[in-house]
Amino acid sequence: MRLSRAEYKEIARWTEQLRPTRQCMQRLKDRFPHHSQSTLLSIFSLEYQKRTKRTISRHHVPDVMERYYRRYLNEAQVRPTAPVLLELANEVDLSPALMARVILDQFLKDTDGEMPPKAVLNSMLKEPSLIPDQTLANNVYQCTINDCCYGPLVDCIKHAVGQEHEVLLRDKLMERNLSFLDENQLRTKGYDKTPDIILEVPIAVEGHIIHWIESKASFGDDHSHRTYLNEQFWSYWNRFGPGLVIYWYGFIEELDCQRDRGILLKDGFPTDVVTLGHATQQEQTPESQKKDKE
Repeated sequence: MRLSRAEYKEIARWTEQLRPTRQCMQRLKDRFPHHSQSTLLSIFSLEYQKRTKRTISRHHVPDVMERYYRRYLNEAQVRPTAPVLLELANEVDLSPALMARVILDQFLKDTDGEMPPKAVLNSMLKEPSLIPDQTLANNVYQCTINDCCYGPLVDCIKHAVGQEHEVLLRDKLMERNLSFLDENQLRTKGYDKTPDIILEVPIAVEGHIIHWIESKASFGDDHSHRTYLNEQFWSYWNRFGPGLVIYWYGFIEELDCQRDRGILLKDGFPTDVVTLGHATQQEQTPESQKKDKE
């Protein structure tokens, strides 16, 4: 789905009032019913991560973290079955999963008297049943399953979705009998930083030659696309030539401005793929085709 920059900004402005919960995602879908749930979630995630980067430092002040922890202990004692951490996270506008990390970190410090190893903290966030306090374990679990932007569950979902779209891309290429090397094959050949697909025989899409394809299971906004250009796409272009980027959940249409320089954007696998052999056959005149047959 291609959106104008004005359309994107309208959605982005509306997300400012939302929290990263699944209930808020339904409100976003109700407000913009003509956009897919996946596109809206990707846009919200991008905007919420920007918001978090701007504000996270104020939540990591030692006095503030201690205050959050003491408030959690008091509230959990009075209401042991209530989603205390989730309510606190929404109140102070902090991701529930990040709030769970802060409180669990404080709990382990309070219990052991020292900074917990990162591996221990991460394992408990991934598997709350490892937390020795049952009430805290329940609260961490509630935060994890209700957060749609951060946390181990979101990380797993993002990884799975990314893999799913890479498989989809490979399937589309095989359906068209296009010869290619994927990222794993390229790494065995000694390449370190590569696109998802290198075409062994280039194709043409909308009149542009394509040597490589990169799959992004996300929405392409100004910030993320600029980052990808600088850290990935231009290096692919320098190494392998012009290529295609697929933002499966859409992008800001004004960003598709590098076609003449060799980077094409699409929101799905192109339907007008022209292979080298097909193009050569089309370019032949009837007379030359007749001679070839003779």
